[in-house]
Amino acid sequence: MMRGWLQSLSMLLAIAWAGVIFYLSSQPGMDIPPPFPHMDKLLHALAFGLLGFLVLGGLRPGKDGYSRGQLLLAIAIAGIYGVLDEVHQRFVPGRMPDVLDVMADLVGAVLGVYLLHALVRGSHRG
Repeated sequence: MMRGWLQSLSMLLAIAWAGVIFYLSSQPGMDIPPPFPHMDKLLHALAFGLLGFLVLGGLRPGKDGYSRGQLLLAIAIAGIYGVLDEVHQRFVPGRMPDVLDVMADLVGAVLGVYLLHALVRGSHRG
């Protein structure tokens, strides 16, 4: 019973986090140089890694952990949201869509999903 509650909470947090991403990408662009090159790609990967982690957490694992289909679904949801986020930025002053941002989003989603997969799989073995 507690597991179902945590899954629901994870999905609600995923939706809330998607809202935070939307809010942040709605902010007009600024011409402030980043502290290090490609910092924006790291931030994209972290943001979408968390999104993928939370989306997968909203799904019910089997006795051996998450299925390949569940992993792909969570990655696809986060990845598609990354594409939509870039399309959305096209309409925000000072922002431009960037295919490299989508790639960073996808890499982050894969890492976040596989992190949770490994954690759940490890807990099912031990």
